Amino acid sequence: MLYWQAKGEIFVEIHIIDREHSGDINIKNEPFPLFGRMVPTYDGEHWGYTVERFAQTEEMCFPDENYDFDRMAEHSTFLGAYEGGKCIGLAIVQEGFFKYMYLYDLKISRAFRGTGAGRALLEKAAEVASGKGYRGIYTQGQDNNLGACLFYLKCGFAIGGLDTRVYTGTSQEGKRDIIFYLDR
Repeated sequence: MLYWQAKGEIFVEIHIIDREHSGDINIKNEPFPLFGRMVPTYDGEHWGYTVERFAQTEEMCFPDENYDFDRMAEHSTFLGAYEGGKCIGLAIVQEGFFKYMYLYDLKISRAFRGTGAGRALLEKAAEVASGKGYRGIYTQGQDNNLGACLFYLKCGFAIGGLDTRVYTGTSQEGKRDIIFYLDR
């Protein structure tokens, strides 16, 4: 179990969500601001990036997933951030076929964003990955979700790739996924 102090006197507890608390994996998605785009660059050896700020900030909210604990539990570890016994954040890491576990989802209730709860969930996810023999964790962020992309970099992730075709033919055409890796 990991404890993280957030918002002055509030303490957030991070632990693995078990079957008894499986309902906690379906915390609601809440809107987040879209205020810019990360533009990755690659020189053949190293990744870098520039930032394009949007003229106007908009909000986006992903649809709720309705995760099935029993179906996912065989290959997933669910991590919860709790404040006062209530789940205020979730990270899901999944087994991979190479040396990184996949960070399938990370979300924090709007009222607790910026408190360190997200970072604490990532630290616990990296600890879980290390304990299972993985080198670290990886995830992706949409290039137009600049807040998330910068958050991953601030937490020690490095850019490791860019998928320019993932949204081709979808309602999100034009977006790209940036792949982030965190070595433990």
